[in-house]
Amino acid sequence: MKLLAFAATNNSQSINKQLVQYASSLVDAEVEILDLNDFEMPIYSQDREQQGGIPEQAQTFYKKIGDADAVVISFAEHNGSYTAAYKNLFDWTSRINMKVYQDKPVVLMASSPGPGGAQSVLGAATGSAGFFAMDVKGSFSLPSFFDNFDVEKGQITNDELADELATVMAQLG
Repeated sequence: MKLLAFAATNNSQSINKQLVQYASSLVDAEVEILDLNDFEMPIYSQDREQQGGIPEQAQTFYKKIGDADAVVISFAEHNGSYTAAYKNLFDWTSRINMKVYQDKPVVLMASSPGPGGAQSVLGAATGSAGFFAMDVKGSFSLPSFFDNFDVEKGQITNDELADELATVMAQLG
């Protein structure tokens, strides 16, 4: 299985990147972890699209999803919603095909330093998944990241949460 995974943020020190790396290690797969910094583009607008077409970064992102057997995303939450970096990449890519995720099996996750576990953005992502051809196999929220994740070992320390994530990841096959 080819697994495509990424944190939906451009923060190089993202806790969601750490979570997606850990989650990906729970699956027997060939894993490619994307860095959204590699997909930076001008802010989407119809004017820009009409003037220059769809940037190569969006086309590459769409192709990577198409080439994968499954996708894992961990969402950072900015003011209760998607990060600007993810939203812009998603907006450009949706101009190629509204079915951005091409009916791939997907696990959606989110984490935050606080007790909410970025559940607002996770709810938005799961709630709209069907419109963008995500076959959501499960979702997972890791609250209070620094209380439940060992950064040095790169793993969840709370056994109940670790078991929950393992169960969700097993849904990918």
